[in-house]
Amino acid sequence: MERHRKKPIDISKDEFRKIGYSLIDSISNFIETIDEKPVTTKKTPLQLQKILGSQSLPENGTPPEELLSKATDLLFNHSLLNGHPKFLGYITSSAAPIGALADLLAASVNPNVGGQMLSPIATEIEKQTVKWLAEFIGVSPNYGGILVSGGNMANFTAFLAARTAKAPKNIKEEGLSSSSKKLIVYCSKTTHTWVEKAAILFGHGSKSIRWIPTGSSNKMNNDILEHTIKEDLENGNQPFMIVGTAGDVSTGTIDDLKAIATICKTYDLWFHIDGAYGVPAAVVPELKGLFDGIKEADSIALDPHKWLYTPLEAGCTLVKNPQHLLDTYSSHPEYYHLKDDDFSQNYFEYGLQNSRGFRALKVWLALQQVGRKGYENMICEDIELSKLLFTQAKNHPELKAVTQNLSITTFRYIPLGYTEVNNNDYLNKLNEELLNKLQSEGDVFVSNAIVKDKYCLRACIVNFRTSKKDIEEVVEIIVNLGRKVHKTLN
Repeated sequence: MERHRKKPIDISKDEFRKIGYSLIDSISNFIETIDEKPVTTKKTPLQLQKILGSQSLPENGTPPEELLSKATDLLFNHSLLNGHPKFLGYITSSAAPIGALADLLAASVNPNVGGQMLSPIATEIEKQTVKWLAEFIGVSPNYGGILVSGGNMANFTAFLAARTAKAPKNIKEEGLSSSSKKLIVYCSKTTHTWVEKAAILFGHGSKSIRWIPTGSSNKMNNDILEHTIKEDLENGNQPFMIVGTAGDVSTGTIDDLKAIATICKTYDLWFHIDGAYGVPAAVVPELKGLFDGIKEADSIALDPHKWLYTPLEAGCTLVKNPQHLLDTYSSHPEYYHLKDDDFSQNYFEYGLQNSRGFRALKVWLALQQVGRKGYENMICEDIELSKLLFTQAKNHPELKAVTQNLSITTFRYIPLGYTEVNNNDYLNKLNEELLNKLQSEGDVFVSNAIVKDKYCLRACIVNFRTSKKDIEEVVEIIVNLGRKVHKTLN
């Protein structure tokens, strides 16, 4: 009798080894030579669709060796390479090579990290990873938490926990309509758009957000914040949450977290920190003062796939009292038969997902490979390169340095003979067109920021491959292309 049925999706041991070794060789060469490739492809969506082909779903199978060879070629030669040393756009880091191996290992075992019984060791590794992340940023290792897909989900997870903790207790049964008081959340006008998504998707409505103006330093104006809270209380609303930003996405500014913590205590509000990008910088001793107040946070969002160089996807929500996560997400339908004792932790009770992949493994391994000191050094190097770019822009006759915080620098191209006082509209148009060209040409990739009505180029360095030489070359590329774009517009 045949022991195993023949399955078209299976791969034999010898074939898997052969294909796997070939793939690892290709990946190794790709990583080693990534700086020799363009940052992004110049091909249009229509050109890429033509390369991919328009055939219908295949009726019969194709050998996996052939498929992987084709997929390797497609990805290596037709992708935006955020691991390239001249990728300085948005906040997507160069991915640690150990993370790629971790994802392969995790997918091989394929634990469902929703229940302890379904993922015995994976659950324990995630628990340890959460503890280490808390220690890394300088808060108590007693914070609980969960690994999620990224910043939106990390902040969403905390938002709902805050609502459960601060809203009327019958909200879970009766919904938002059960209270005549409107639940209000407060944040800086520079806060990431996740907060608007949360307010809309979770039934509050966008008018439940109070966007607080920023001062000259781009930090939330806490005097206006407190005045707005008092107004809402007088008008019969119910404030429940303040969001402080630890590294806003446009300029890297960190709010006055200590002052916000005091306001939260005064009015019994949930204190949440969106540190998706910037909070890992708290590991640097010289920067700890910027993060004063972090230990008072009820919840913190951070993304290992940003400044801890983890491959996508990896976000994390940390909560001072993990019971708030259980109060929000725990459910025990009769069709769940998962053991529950004093030592088990079922992650489906800590967040929005039931079935969950093993995201923690790549973070856990990288934290051990690099160590606290290694991360401190790399984060410091990114910040120093950002400062170098700011200095180069400041000293260049055709560039204007605008802001520099953490590892984000904003600057503008300004042709000789032009001034911001008389030509700001044109300079905004010029820099926007320059950005479009930079993002399509493939030599360097930056993004944009609007700072005090000025359209700026924005470089965020969360890239362990970027060097001083790259920064110097980036300046030259931007100035040369800026001259060409200026010429075409005149």
